[in-house]
Amino acid sequence: MKFDVLTLHPEMVRGPLSCSILGRAASAGHIEVRVHDIRDWAGNKHKNVDDTPYGGGPGMVMRVDIVAAALEAIRTPDSHVILTSPAGATFRQKRAEELALGKHVIVVCGHYEGIDARIEQLVDEELSLGDFVLTGGEIAAIAFVDAVARLVPGVLGNAASASDESFSSGLLEYPQFTRPRSFDGMDVPEVLLSGHHGRIDAWRREQSKERTRLRRPDLWSRHVDESGSDG
Repeated sequence: MKFDVLTLHPEMVRGPLSCSILGRAASAGHIEVRVHDIRDWAGNKHKNVDDTPYGGGPGMVMRVDIVAAALEAIRTPDSHVILTSPAGATFRQKRAEELALGKHVIVVCGHYEGIDARIEQLVDEELSLGDFVLTGGEIAAIAFVDAVARLVPGVLGNAASASDESFSSGLLEYPQFTRPRSFDGMDVPEVLLSGHHGRIDAWRREQSKERTRLRRPDLWSRHVDESGSDG
């Protein structure tokens, strides 16, 4: 699967997306991640990409013609283009799973006071990390690519990992433990030492539900509504 990120600050994006699991996945050929400087399509000596807003107001606005030129150079029939925007739908695990079924994701990072609103006609969807404002779309773009890329076959060493984590089932993940067996008066739950897989699975399911109910009542309510019970 291919990912392209269009940004004014490629140095903010390249590092995180070339490290750890994603870096190894790219080296192995499971994914391809390219980061582009929007200024490369500016077409002027000083590579200016922004201008003052029509109607007045603070800040600068990115020009739609420059972003459109970048998109035209990169977009293919297989591309799905995402605009990072606080006005977009909140990004969730289900959307990551849907995007992972595609072949090519392009993420356009907004900056300054945003991009000329006509960009909305040139993208497939707008997505947001949540109800807060960042200085630019780069952090959101990293999160989108990471969340989607890790679901691509071959990226995670254990294929079961992605389906066994928080949000994949609509619930938070159960607590995990490893050595030492006892630490500062806190012991590993005995059931995990029993070797009885049925009991362990049942314990983990209950822990997952209880954690979600206590820590994320919003997710718990959604789970109850979708499952039709509190199970």
